[in-house]
Parts: sequence; structure tokens; C-alpha cells
Amino acid sequence: MRLSRITAYASSLLLAAGFALIGAGPAKSAEQAAAINYVALGDSYSSGVGAGSYDSGSGDCKRSTKAYPVLWKNAHAPAAFSFTACSGARTGDVVNNQLGPLSSSTTLVSISIGGNDAGFADVMTTCVLQSESSCIARVNEAKRYVDTTLPGNLDKTYSAISSKAPNAHVVVLGYPRFYKLNGSCTLGLSENERTAINGAADYLNAATAKRVADHGFTFAGVVPAFTGHEICSGSAWLHSVNWGNIGESYHPTAAGQSGGYLPTFSGAV
Repeated sequence: MRLSRITAYASSLLLAAGFALIGAGPAKSAEQAAAINYVALGDSYSSGVGAGSYDSGSGDCKRSTKAYPVLWKNAHAPAAFSFTACSGARTGDVVNNQLGPLSSSTTLVSISIGGNDAGFADVMTTCVLQSESSCIARVNEAKRYVDTTLPGNLDKTYSAISSKAPNAHVVVLGYPRFYKLNGSCTLGLSENERTAINGAADYLNAATAKRVADHGFTFAGVVPAFTGHEICSGSAWLHSVNWGNIGESYHPTAAGQSGGYLPTFSGAV
């Protein structure tokens, strides 16, 4: 009988320990989330242009409730969240206008930047409205800018982030390729133009990734997530030319934010 009581007592201790371990998981996760102070910086790809559902208080910055920073915040409930990404932002705009919420207590930062510096909007306008040769010449001009000027601008931006938020894990997100080559599109740009534009996206991503690595940040490329969902894929997560709202052209849809940018960011956090 004594042995039976000892066995039962041991079993109850083990059972209690098991419940304690099971309960420790969610508590630890909640504790980790409570310690996260997240600031979302960047351009229109981070503010959510193209996803709709814009916060009226954000004005021309067009910050969307369907943008990946908000979706991540909703899923993880960080202790603090600040969203200063803005449509049209260049590196200088980030440094001058977006870094206010950063501090030594900031633990997580996301940013996409560099496309506007390199003349993204003008490249696409040229390619849509002018000849193939003009399009490719404008793409090559943008690539020269990426070679000569953009690295210094990125360095200034990343250094400013590090200075204000020295303890933060910084995730820099890239840009998708716009087109599925030999896809379903029968009108619009030529395959040569689409190839050149995709190549420019790769060129920009590669240059950005190098500067990111040199600053000890994390580069999160979205090309894999968007593969099969480019324009001309039949299941696009990017707007083509949107004449009704031209500013949304060549930006991720709500599905592109939730299916492309959100999991890519989450995997890098």
C-alpha cells in the first residue's frame, strides 16, 4: 500500500509538472511580445499603397490597415507600435521625417526604401508611355544611380537608424519582380521591357542587400514569395497600370501585403 501511495504521489507530481510546462509556453510568448517595441519605416511598399483601406489621418502617406506592419502588429500585439512609413518616401525623407519614434528601447524596425531614390515612378512612366529603347535606356540610367549614389544614401539612412535605435533588430525588405515573363499578358510592354524592369528590381535588391549586410541588419527579399504572383501570372499580387488610381500602379495589392510581405517579414523577425 505504501508503494502504491508513493507511486500515485509521484504520478501527481509529474502530471502537475506537465501542466506547468504546457502553461509556460503561452506565458513566455506573451512575455516576449510584451517586450517588443516595433517601429515601421519606409516608402509606399511599407505604408501599403495599393492595398486600400487607408488611414484618413495619414494623409498623402497613405498608410493602410492592410499593410504588412499593421498585419504583423495585429497578430503579435507588441508592447508598442509606431507606423511612420510614407508613400513617395526617399532615403532623405526617412532620415528627416520618420525616425521620431526610434529610441534605445526600440527592439524591432522594418523598412523598405531606395526605389524612389532610383526613380522607380519615372522608369515605369517612361516604359508605359514611350518606346522600348527609351524604356531600356531609362532602366539603365536607374541602374547607374544604384551603382553610384544610392549606396551612400542607404548608408546615411541605416546609420541614422542605428544611432537612434542601437538595440533594434532591423529588417530591410526588398522589392518584387513586377512581371512573369512569357506570361498571360498579350498587350502592354514588350518582353524586352519586362525583362529589363525585372532585372532592375534584382539589381536594386542586390545593392540594398550588400549595404544591409555591412550595417549588420537583416535583408528580407520578397521575390520568392511573389514568384507566381507577378503581373501577367494570372494570379497577380501587384497592380498593373491603374488609370483610376495611378498612384497604386505597380504596388502590392492587399493579397501581396498579406501573402508576400507579411510572411517574408515574419520569417526575418
